[in-house]
Amino acid sequence: MGLVRTLWSRDDVAARILAGDSLVVYNDLLLRIPHSWLATHPGGALAILHFVGRDAADEIEAYHNEHTICTIKKYAIGTVDTSSPWDPLLPPIMSGWVRKKASDGALVWHNEAHPISSPSGLSSEILLVHKDGSLLQDASGPTLATILPPPSNLSLKVQTRHSAAYKALHQRIIDAGLYKTRYVTGYGPEVARYFLLAASSAYAYKHGWLITSAVCLGLLWHQLVFTVHDLGHLGVTHDWTIDRLLAIFIADFIGGLSVGWWVDNHNVHHLVTNHPSHDPDIEHLPFLAISTAFFNSLWSSYYKRTMLFDRFSAVLVSLQHKLFYVVLAFGRFNLYANAYAFLIRKAFDTRKARGGRWSWWLEVIGVAFFWCWFGALLKGCGSWTNALTYLVVSHVVTSPLHLQIVLSHFSMSTEDLGPTESFPHRQLRTTTDVICPPYLSFVHGGLHLQVTHHLFPRLPRHNLREASVLVKQYAKEQGLVYAEFGFIKGNGEVLSVLKAVADQVCLVAAVADREIQEAMVKKTG
Repeated sequence: MGLVRTLWSRDDVAARILAGDSLVVYNDLLLRIPHSWLATHPGGALAILHFVGRDAADEIEAYHNEHTICTIKKYAIGTVDTSSPWDPLLPPIMSGWVRKKASDGALVWHNEAHPISSPSGLSSEILLVHKDGSLLQDASGPTLATILPPPSNLSLKVQTRHSAAYKALHQRIIDAGLYKTRYVTGYGPEVARYFLLAASSAYAYKHGWLITSAVCLGLLWHQLVFTVHDLGHLGVTHDWTIDRLLAIFIADFIGGLSVGWWVDNHNVHHLVTNHPSHDPDIEHLPFLAISTAFFNSLWSSYYKRTMLFDRFSAVLVSLQHKLFYVVLAFGRFNLYANAYAFLIRKAFDTRKARGGRWSWWLEVIGVAFFWCWFGALLKGCGSWTNALTYLVVSHVVTSPLHLQIVLSHFSMSTEDLGPTESFPHRQLRTTTDVICPPYLSFVHGGLHLQVTHHLFPRLPRHNLREASVLVKQYAKEQGLVYAEFGFIKGNGEVLSVLKAVADQVCLVAAVADREIQEAMVKKTG
């Protein structure tokens, strides 16, 4: 699809988006993403749909290598005026509009959700609730008013400056050679640790030390996930096929999880971090809510369901600061549920993502293999009580991983500042580091440096510490906050957020009870 030398105005772009085109600005190029590519994009369709009508240059370059970017440029259909910053449009999906196939096979607009007033009072914030009734074709589709972003307190000029400085920072990261993987000094000690934990678990199991074996196996799973994380971001060999094969072997065959699901989920989390309606990593009702916005029974554009805030949810959320560590202890079971639901959905896809045919089958085989060997392990425990103990202990031991993830985001802002916000501004606003000495960084897998990781997701994690020095300098120069706190303080911050939301649940319940009592008094009077 060669470049057509046509200059597109903002009005032209808006008209084509309303007509159904997925148009994304990349620097001065206008990219038209075919629907067929949306269905096969390795990072998932949502990773693109959230940037329709916006300049996604920072995100594109952060997530793709040079070879892929050259391929992306083939989708250019023209250019846009770069004499002034691109004034972003609001992606239709952010206001609840999606394109779906009708019964005749034609793509039509559907309104799956509609926006509500911001509970935080931000004029730029858009949250979604499920549209009443079934999902019906809407012949009218979105209007120009739908894709014009609401007023923002952010300065487009300032956000453009942050973006330009981020591009310069990215070039410094590249020039410093920080995309080069440290196979020996980085992964060498980790591989040795993996084999030590695996051997220890096998040795203990053979001698009947089941608790010790379960602990070692859980620690192995906990450590392996960090390498799967790198592979999912193409941060090891930087070759999609090799990294995906390695990831499937580790995640599916050894861990029983789906790396395909993780990549699909995790990319969205990175791009719309901490957005209540769009980031799946903070959508944990009925168990947890980190914002009172969830009291509105929000629509999840990722899960395609309503996060219902009912009486059951209210009870659990009112106790969430007390049940927090209990919920995290069983977090791995939630990963199984999400991963297998994803694989089942993909089984019915007519067009799977890149490598979808062989990778999907390999993942299914891998998960089956996992439950065969792990099931045999449980059967060999001698009794159902021993097997249950082994199952619970091995899975609870992995819970520090879930704690680390929430520490980096749960205490940060969940407000939506609109499409005007730049990529680096959003990541620094919604993400924090956990301060950790170098000799203990392996416990966090090196991913305690989440701010730098969110800004440069393909960066090998063994290089994050060196890169974070440059990022902190960037933040200081741009007047942005680089958030970080210690492990204990971080836990306190998260518990404080959970308790504040829980208190609001109790307050709402108390007000409702008082209103009911007053109504009954008036009725009997």
